Amino acid sequence: MEKEFLEAYEKYADALFRYCYFRLSDEEKAKDVVQDTFVKTWDYIAQGKSIAEMRAFLYRVASNCIVDQYRKRKTTSLNYLQEKGFEPRLDIREKLETEIEAKEVIEVLQQLDEKYRDAFIMRYVGELSVKEIAEILGEAENTVSVHIHRAVKQVRLLLKHEG
Repeated sequence: MEKEFLEAYEKYADALFRYCYFRLSDEEKAKDVVQDTFVKTWDYIAQGKSIAEMRAFLYRVASNCIVDQYRKRKTTSLNYLQEKGFEPRLDIREKLETEIEAKEVIEVLQQLDEKYRDAFIMRYVGELSVKEIAEILGEAENTVSVHIHRAVKQVRLLLKHEG
């Protein structure tokens, strides 16, 4: 199982990070969630339990960890941080433009109904199949397909409206 676990880490860590980042909009929290996901998965394996579909299992654990993050989320405003002496650096124009574009996409995704957003992110960011998403969400494949279709429709509408 150790070899399978290490292979899963190599194969899925980056995709899990992207999924978590899109859900949390915070790089450090996304890294923490990915780390927690693999720690919890290792603990599960260490208890002698088997995992039939590693990718689906990892995404399910990550989704649960994200929910935990939302429950304990505290917001700190930029003004508060600046009052405490923190000044964000905006040295590189290209990086800033890329960040602005990414934030706009994230803002559009945040406007979607959660069930549509999760399915959309898993499909297009996590590159999961409809079957895998259905396993993770505990939904029928047909339901997941409908959620993805509706999410794409809403994203197009929102982007058209914003642009």
